[in-house]
Amino acid sequence: MELLLRRDQKSGMMAMGSVTFVLDVRARLTNQEQANISRYKLGKAVLNTKGEIADRGSGLLGLASRLAFKAMNISVSVDDLSGGKRIECKDIVEILAVEGQIKEAAQTFKQVPDAAAHFGGEEVIAI
Repeated sequence: MELLLRRDQKSGMMAMGSVTFVLDVRARLTNQEQANISRYKLGKAVLNTKGEIADRGSGLLGLASRLAFKAMNISVSVDDLSGGKRIECKDIVEILAVEGQIKEAAQTFKQVPDAAAHFGGEEVIAI
């Protein structure tokens, strides 16, 4: 697996206003990795979520807060990595943090299909 990252930025309307930082992420998978993802149905597995909602609330206010949270939340799944995903943030520190989390999640994910392929068999580890 290779993780491809492209960083970019765009200005607000007519070059006035704030800058938005953009991170395009895509994984280049081998045929075996893609086969394992399909075989074990790992496409919907979430690798990174920007935040978790602590209090779901109730009624109209709860619904509004859940909708606002969903709009701000960044989630990256296996399908997102294999198909590509664009993430936009208003803050460069935030985009760098997201990039670091995606790199870490991709490293962890790389181990999952490899481990899944060894179930039903043996693996010898030299120590």
